[in-house]
Amino acid sequence: MKQRLIIFDLDGTLLNTIGDLAVGCDHMLTLRGLPTHTYEQYCSFVGNGILRLVECALPEELRTEEYVKAARKDFVDFYIENIDTHTVPYSGMVELVNDLYRDGAKLAVASNKFQAGTEKLIRKFFPSVEFVDICGNREGVPLKPDTALVDLILDKAGVERENCYMVGDSAVDIKTAQNAAIHSIGVSWGFRSRTELEEAGAEQIADTVEQLRNMLYK
Repeated sequence: MKQRLIIFDLDGTLLNTIGDLAVGCDHMLTLRGLPTHTYEQYCSFVGNGILRLVECALPEELRTEEYVKAARKDFVDFYIENIDTHTVPYSGMVELVNDLYRDGAKLAVASNKFQAGTEKLIRKFFPSVEFVDICGNREGVPLKPDTALVDLILDKAGVERENCYMVGDSAVDIKTAQNAAIHSIGVSWGFRSRTELEEAGAEQIADTVEQLRNMLYK
């Protein structure tokens, strides 16, 4: 494999995390006597960080800065302790990531999930892979589609942008790649639709992990 950097999104790309995100939000909402949501609704809420997820889950009239901040704390306190109860890798992704690492690709993660949660999940499910960087949401660094996380990774990797690929399941990931002037590959098995990836302008779209493998091993 020629030298390249592959940056993976986490939720909806490497791991199916929606079950634990939904349970965490339902817990937070139940504490407040508020209505919970469906699987499909939670899929539409995720992708822009935990603060935005919590905000979307709350009734509109409660979305004040103070209330959202308190609700986020309750969510995170529960979620970090139960982050891997229902979460699983998408079939074939562990093998693909391990193979890419073995074959010399530089790998990284850029997620809008908070840093501690991102690191915990990656270390659990990909323990033998040495990533260039595992970047989650942290103070002072803007969320995707801002290029900040990609720029941090590129600085560490020492790979030209023309040899860098962003792999993700949402328009946020595709827009991040476009903003950073790197290649984009959308995956349609995640939380958003293939149509969203097409409309965002993904260069390639993989419907299966085997298709993704073929794209990354060209």
